[in-house]
Amino acid sequence: MAKQTFQKPKGTADLLPGESHKWHFVEETARLLFSDYQYQEIRTPIFENFDVFARSAGDTSDVVTKEMYDFHDKGDRHIALRPEGTAGVVRSFVENKLFGPEFSKPYKAFYIGPMFRYERPQAGRMRQFHQIGVEAIGSESPALDAETIAMAVDFFQTLGVADLKVTINSLGDQESRENYRQALIDYLTPFKAELSADSQARLEANPLRVLDSKDAKDQEFVANAPSILDFLTPSAQTHWEKVQAYLDALGIDYEIDANTVRGLDYYNHTIFEIMTQSKVLGSGWTTIAGGGRYGGLVEEFGGPELPGVGFGIGLERLMLLLGEADAVLPDAPALDIYVANQGDGTDVAAMQMLQAVRSFGYSADRDYQERKLKGQFKAADREQAHYMILIGERELEAQTATLKNLETGKEQQVKLTDLYTALPDYLEFEGEE
Repeated sequence: MAKQTFQKPKGTADLLPGESHKWHFVEETARLLFSDYQYQEIRTPIFENFDVFARSAGDTSDVVTKEMYDFHDKGDRHIALRPEGTAGVVRSFVENKLFGPEFSKPYKAFYIGPMFRYERPQAGRMRQFHQIGVEAIGSESPALDAETIAMAVDFFQTLGVADLKVTINSLGDQESRENYRQALIDYLTPFKAELSADSQARLEANPLRVLDSKDAKDQEFVANAPSILDFLTPSAQTHWEKVQAYLDALGIDYEIDANTVRGLDYYNHTIFEIMTQSKVLGSGWTTIAGGGRYGGLVEEFGGPELPGVGFGIGLERLMLLLGEADAVLPDAPALDIYVANQGDGTDVAAMQMLQAVRSFGYSADRDYQERKLKGQFKAADREQAHYMILIGERELEAQTATLKNLETGKEQQVKLTDLYTALPDYLEFEGEE
């Protein structure tokens, strides 16, 4: 009988040592930078009740109609793996009553973690993917819109991503959208038979989603569609103009793209995308971050009527981009000290020394394969160790060890008690004085 083999599910990936430290660096960069803007990390469940995502994303969105990983658990509860981060954050915000007067507004939170969507896997687009996102809830200020865009740009620039293009648009307030909705239906209806099946279905339910179609034929009709910017109410127009004024003041270059709508139904007022050109992500300009302002979500989950603004960044796509752009990402950390031993009675002494080295905060390793000394030297070289501490029978008898700098070849005999109590005094590392 053939031995059964196991493979990871389609659309998932193993993040192996050697790569994981690069991800960690990018995630820590986000944590440090976002904290400068007063964002705190939040961690919400990977699965939620199905309605959390269905109600927030909108019944006409692809996320709900095509891509959700959902199931009934053993208690017959309808559960879904999270396809995006905003809904869980808003649900948590309401459930934990963070809208109370004792909490400052806007409430600023960021998240880093896996999301799940059933879609066709391709470069940088997986069924289990990872996202960095932020949410700021409780302020209508257009200054917050501009700050959110600035923070996303700041993050990419900090990582060394060049050639950024920021596109912005306004979806206006509810009145703006209702007026525009009818104008869009009037424009698209004569072409209904020629639209894609998806766009035909969306035409009445949510015509703004037709603007987001990737179908080439749909895009021809969309190119001449009326602009929502012509339907903004006076207050929405004022908000829109202030966002642009703030972005100008911050020196952020941007383009206005009236066809940008984003893929989820809860957006209003400012929406934006950040793009770059990279062969590894496909030809032309590719979106690497997107977000905007939303309303109604807090209320939808049982809280007061409060607005929010945020963005999401796909980590898989970002890591592909950074790899292709030769961004400065840290190499896997080299080993500080390899403890080698040979001879009767030296094994216990080596183990004790190993733990002593680690107690000083240095990384340390040893042989677990009963290799001869030559093999241990090869292992230390393979792990790029800076130093070796060698304990042989002769050293053990004299209660000493050989400390060797593997980069310079310099070695010295040091008492074991001195290594146990004052190891740093005998080491020199790059950057230390």
